Amino acid sequence: MKVSTKGRYALRIMIDIAKNSKDDYVSIHSISERQDISNKYIEQIVSKLTKANLLTTLRGHTGGYKLSRKPSEYKVGEILRAAEGDLNVIDCVKDNSCPRKSICNTYFFWEGLDKVINEYADSYTLEELIN
Repeated sequence: MKVSTKGRYALRIMIDIAKNSKDDYVSIHSISERQDISNKYIEQIVSKLTKANLLTTLRGHTGGYKLSRKPSEYKVGEILRAAEGDLNVIDCVKDNSCPRKSICNTYFFWEGLDKVINEYADSYTLEELIN
């Protein structure tokens, strides 16, 4: 499993918004300047985060993005999954439907590794990353 730039930037964007919103909306332009990420790439990422209900958006001159909840209520894993799709190390463990599961000598290993990665990502909150 490799976290892409999209996943890494999603965490940076969420932290930036948490630190800079103070109940106001944060513009893509201001995030771009602070994080050195292009506006276009931020737009792609915040679109995914908004669809996952992690961000609230407001259009217009004073619009932008803000967190939907408190930073302590976000798990790092949910942010990464919103940006990446999933954190599975191998497809056969994704939905527990591998046809070879009962005869595969390595399935238990992949299933365990997948569990450890997801539990670790879910053991941290956005607030912990901020602090």
